[in-house]
Amino acid sequence: MYDQILFPTDGSEPADSILDYALEIAAEHEATIHILNVADTSQDNLTRIRGEVIDVLEQEGEQIVENAAQRATAQGVSVVPEVRQGDPSTSIVEYSDQSDTDLIVMPTHGRRGLKRFLLGSVTERVINTAEVPVVAVNPNRERPLTYPCQDLLVPTDGSRGAELALTEGIAVAKATGATLHLLHVVETGSLGPDARSVLKEEELTERANEIVTAATETAEAASLEAIETEIGFGVPSKEIRNYIEGNAVNLAILGTHGETDFSRYMMGGVSAKIVRTSPVPVMWVREPESSG
Repeated sequence: MYDQILFPTDGSEPADSILDYALEIAAEHEATIHILNVADTSQDNLTRIRGEVIDVLEQEGEQIVENAAQRATAQGVSVVPEVRQGDPSTSIVEYSDQSDTDLIVMPTHGRRGLKRFLLGSVTERVINTAEVPVVAVNPNRERPLTYPCQDLLVPTDGSRGAELALTEGIAVAKATGATLHLLHVVETGSLGPDARSVLKEEELTERANEIVTAATETAEAASLEAIETEIGFGVPSKEIRNYIEGNAVNLAILGTHGETDFSRYMMGGVSAKIVRTSPVPVMWVREPESSG
């Protein structure tokens, strides 16, 4: 299902630590991996560097890409190396479009650090603009990376974004033989102790059952048999993480509809928290602009 995979790298330890994971995905799907380094010549960066420094950046990029390509070749994965200049996020997405890649795999942060990388930086902008799924991997995770995944999680709230994630999740589960876990979290933190809150929780629970049932029926209609479902109660980001840790989930898949600023998102704004704390890779699926 993935024939061309893009792995952007800045040669940092965070990027280097997930290269083998990207290669495992490529090997499983018999895909070609494109290894891209972007010499940051964006306007912001040009104010700090001179022309001769750009040449050095390109030379460093060529070495970074060559080293990664050698690792790919050693593992029997077809590889396409590339070094470019420009704004990193824009260049990554442009290269993805030009090369018809099916998947982008990248760390949640690089050499600039976790906070910078997550807040308005490269990974967020790629997730917001790429027309293919983006797998964001936290280099600071404690759990080892595993692909093909055996258990994958799709949190669902009935939104368009959740539908996109479910479609991708079903495809990945069928391709890898993984069990598909469907989770809906009823957010109860805002409910008070009075009777109206009890009634509200009952309504939310009923709606949760409808959402999970509909998602299950969609998966079953695709001839997927290994399906687990659960309805949780509490803070969505915490419940999603608890489910990941308690059910040996290897991959979570979430969907976005349009852009997200990572402060508001599915089920009450959980995306930033999940990206920062997820012990497993998170695949983000965005509806292409071309689909309207």
